[in-house]
Amino acid sequence: MQDPPFSTSETILRRFLGVLFGPFVVLLLAPLAAQASTPATLVDCDATSFQRVLHGAPQSEREARAVWLDAQLLRWPGRSESGRFRLYHSAQGQIRHQQGGIVSGADGFLNLDVYTGEIPESAAMRFAWVTGGVVLAVRAADLVRLDALHRQQLLLVQESNSGQVQAATATQIAGAIDALYAAAAEHDELGAHPAESGTMLRLWAPTAQQVALCLYESGSSPAQSVLPMLRDPASGVWVSKLAQDLSGRYYTYLVDVVVRGVGVVRNRVTDPYALSLSTNSSRALIVDLDALPTMPEGWRNKRARVRLESPVDMSIYELHVRDFSITDASVRPDYRGRYMAFTEADSNGMRHLRALAEAGLSDVHLLPVFDIATIPEFGCVTPSPSGVPNGESQQAAVGAVREQDCFNWGYDPYHFTAPEGSYATDAGDGLVRIHEFRAMVQALNEAGLSVGMDVVYNHTSSSGQHLRSVLDRIVPDYYQRYNLVGNVETSTCCDNTATENRMMAKLMIDSVVTWARDYHIDSFRFDLMGHQPRAVMEKLQLAVNQAVGHHVELLGEGWNFGEVQNGSRFEQASQLSLNGSGIATFSDRARDAVRGGGCCDGGDDLVIRQGWLNGLHYAPNAMAAGLHSRADLLRAADLVRVGLAGSLRDFVMQDHRGEQLTLAQIDYAGQPAGYVSEPFEVVNYVENHDNPTLFDINALKLPRPTSPAERARVQLLGAAIVAFSQGIAYYHAGIEALRSKSLDRNSFNSGDWFNRLDWTYRDNNWGVGLPPAWDNGSNWDLMRPLLGEAGIKPAPAEIVWMRDAFLDLLRIRAGTTLLRLRSAADIRQRLRLLNTGPEQIATVLVGHVNGEGYVGAGFRELLYFINVDLEAHALTLPSERGKAWTLHPLQASTDAADARPRELAEVDSAIGRFTIPARSAVVYVVE
Repeated sequence: MQDPPFSTSETILRRFLGVLFGPFVVLLLAPLAAQASTPATLVDCDATSFQRVLHGAPQSEREARAVWLDAQLLRWPGRSESGRFRLYHSAQGQIRHQQGGIVSGADGFLNLDVYTGEIPESAAMRFAWVTGGVVLAVRAADLVRLDALHRQQLLLVQESNSGQVQAATATQIAGAIDALYAAAAEHDELGAHPAESGTMLRLWAPTAQQVALCLYESGSSPAQSVLPMLRDPASGVWVSKLAQDLSGRYYTYLVDVVVRGVGVVRNRVTDPYALSLSTNSSRALIVDLDALPTMPEGWRNKRARVRLESPVDMSIYELHVRDFSITDASVRPDYRGRYMAFTEADSNGMRHLRALAEAGLSDVHLLPVFDIATIPEFGCVTPSPSGVPNGESQQAAVGAVREQDCFNWGYDPYHFTAPEGSYATDAGDGLVRIHEFRAMVQALNEAGLSVGMDVVYNHTSSSGQHLRSVLDRIVPDYYQRYNLVGNVETSTCCDNTATENRMMAKLMIDSVVTWARDYHIDSFRFDLMGHQPRAVMEKLQLAVNQAVGHHVELLGEGWNFGEVQNGSRFEQASQLSLNGSGIATFSDRARDAVRGGGCCDGGDDLVIRQGWLNGLHYAPNAMAAGLHSRADLLRAADLVRVGLAGSLRDFVMQDHRGEQLTLAQIDYAGQPAGYVSEPFEVVNYVENHDNPTLFDINALKLPRPTSPAERARVQLLGAAIVAFSQGIAYYHAGIEALRSKSLDRNSFNSGDWFNRLDWTYRDNNWGVGLPPAWDNGSNWDLMRPLLGEAGIKPAPAEIVWMRDAFLDLLRIRAGTTLLRLRSAADIRQRLRLLNTGPEQIATVLVGHVNGEGYVGAGFRELLYFINVDLEAHALTLPSERGKAWTLHPLQASTDAADARPRELAEVDSAIGRFTIPARSAVVYVVE
């Protein structure tokens, strides 16, 4: 069957556009299949509903079990080669079928042949997860028709030779789309681009039947015009070139597309490449990021930023924009919780950040600040809870409005490359978002801090025909990752994206380049980076480096799980797979050993599974008494040492049994404990926004009688482990202020109440009620007595002590490169871990670093101790006898916040004997 020629309406449209825009645009037109779409109108631009079904599907075909391997080949798992195979198509989505019956409603079909040849290597590797079943091929003569047919409903049918349906399925299209429209990846300027000579808008929608552009004067005014767009058949990009500079105008697209199980739908949708938006992201803004109205004063001047010599010089502070200032009374009211709070140089919060920077903190990493789907940008509410320290009323008040309140962590991407509107003083003005975001970055730079972003490209907040599903309503079934049935994978908690697909990878790369180049973002922390291909991340690294002219640090969560686990779909950007890439991953080895337990513990395990820091074996709490052995403590100590040595694969250490092992030979939950090639490939941390804070973990695991002052000491030792570990240091905002979330294990939607930061240091937020039932209710019986106990909450004096002692730690790390060795070779040559083996004092870590001739060392030798025990310990280190060891100048000073090293630590250099006070981090040096 052949497709009919152009319709009369299309011929008229082509002539009109040729007169209006000239031959350049006419060249972009491709032969179109017979389309069912009616012309778009202003009514569509302003309709209450974001979608209109033009032709409903008579039959819901939800499953897509066949997978396109490239432009020509399909694999259908589970099907034999018997019978015949046809690919039916319908422009109006009207195909009907039933088992044993005859297909009806189609406009035509292609006969497919069983393919017995070799599958091209690239396709075989990409779709290795699609196993078994018949492979089918489109005939060579029909290949030219595929551009048109992929814009229609397609149904793959296995029939008897007489035409009875034996099986039928929709198809997963990504392999074909990537092959057919490879040219799209070379389009550098998708999105809206205004200039004095005119405005160009480009949207990649290769499967769309028709695309129109809606233009608006403002973010809330009725549409002024609706204009048809023209399609480039080579790339699938739709183009509108308008003669005037439309900067400051808003726009949406009307995309007519076949949606599996729905029919032909006209979707009104925003631009995946939107740079800014109107309130609640309903319209995209046409804006030039080089235009003066987008820039705060001085933006074009040389940046007030200190360039680091090495990524290991990074000392990162993870911070949420709203948390930073929403309760800071020193910030003007209309700036609280917003970007502009960072421009209030004399606020309590900014004074705090400057103090951190002056002590050695290098970077602030902001939790998501791209456009977020789950924070209302207008009319959000903030509850005012109250109640007893272990009461239920607080979380009930938060829970009653949690979908309407002003808080969310923001791991729900809506538009990847536009600033979030709820953090702007005027969410309705797209220019304000950009201007104020840049003002925030500029203010942080002027405070001596580089700015990083937490980015989330591994999932979208929704898919399918959901209002906030931007990508899937433009190119259905392409951007998300699917299982063998054709359902979206959700292992990341939301609707997974498929960055292995060419244009999803391009969107991620283009987005990161924009943030780095146009917003001066210096580093990126990738959420669930292990769900992305290593090759794509390496391509991104090259692109962003080239765009800004220097190295941009990439780091992320390299967890290995879900449908991509163990490289089942591609070589992942995960911990074990990124080795040698220069891209850093968070290490859970030392983290888990330090804290005890794991990320997802519940019930009694929250208390019983103590860690090296909070009493494992040596100071058991009441529930853990007698359950852990010295061997457990020794194994934990070894894993903490792995972190001290930068998690290097080939660093050799004596383990607790006395064996000399590389760190890769030490076991961590069935994996190698050491897994990186260079120290800049690992991020060391003991706390971040996920899971309970370190204070709360210790509240659960430390013996109940532990005093607030001693709890502060335990917190300091956790921070010291990070400060003394080779690699990149990473701290959660508030670790230095004993931050509590009242035991909340997952505060992503727990409101300001459970996420509060107090820069007056009067309160650490412990005991503000039982944490929200939706994530913590099963553990309330354990939590209730703890939160009701008065002896856990610190007084302001303990909070201030912790802050000042933390600043000293930052100064010690920043003051010498010996805690920031540049390479694996340097670490192997200069670092020795002492007090190891079966006879060690298992509660004391000791590291010796040789500074002889090392640039920036400041000392000939450095020796650090971390004693987590409740009692002092004396260690004799024969290798250190006869050396002129003195206490680190910062710790020897009467200004040191922690007086215990100065007052109680002792050294007898003649015999190499060191006495380390209880719960202390002590540094000795040889000048």
